[in-house]
Amino acid sequence: MELNKRQTEIFDIVRLDGPITGEQIAERLNLARATIRPDLAILTMAGYLDARPRVGYFYSGKKPAQSVTDGMIGMKVGDFQSIPVVVNENVTVYDAICQMFLDDVGTLFVVDQSSFLSGVLSRKDLLRTSLGNSELDKIPVHVIMTRMPNITYCKKQDSLIQVAKRMIDQQIDSLPVISAKEEGLEVVGRITKTNITRAFLSLAEDHEL
Repeated sequence: MELNKRQTEIFDIVRLDGPITGEQIAERLNLARATIRPDLAILTMAGYLDARPRVGYFYSGKKPAQSVTDGMIGMKVGDFQSIPVVVNENVTVYDAICQMFLDDVGTLFVVDQSSFLSGVLSRKDLLRTSLGNSELDKIPVHVIMTRMPNITYCKKQDSLIQVAKRMIDQQIDSLPVISAKEEGLEVVGRITKTNITRAFLSLAEDHEL
């Protein structure tokens, strides 16, 4: 359920200063005790607050939806990224396929001789090239990879929600995490749908506690 402004204010007061009585909460808000009685009842019935006679209201540990939303917005790529799997642009398609299976990933990031991002290889790219082609050990990956500027990437400070939306819009499974240098883009990590799912599940588990 979504709390209104006054309920959110009450929740924050109790979470920070509880246990606290209804009279003290009303005084903080410059309102009559009777005015906030329905809000206290809603918060208590919803499980956000607990109440005990002669003690007052205190935080139950359950977070309202807005707190969960704020937590999602606060999640950054750098906190959940994983190690990138990188290959040189002169590696053959055969070697790239072996690398992909050895590392059990769906995307390889291709770098140039200076180790800066120059392309991306997906399973579809490798499969498409493999069909009917018996000379995979002679084709360098730079021939079939997706090149800049058609590569979608992200940075450590980007919001995980924004990156998730970008991946859905582009219909891709992972993005390189880059650090921009004067000479080019350095690959410092990767963010995948699995990373994002784990991050949001961890937040959901916290919400349940």
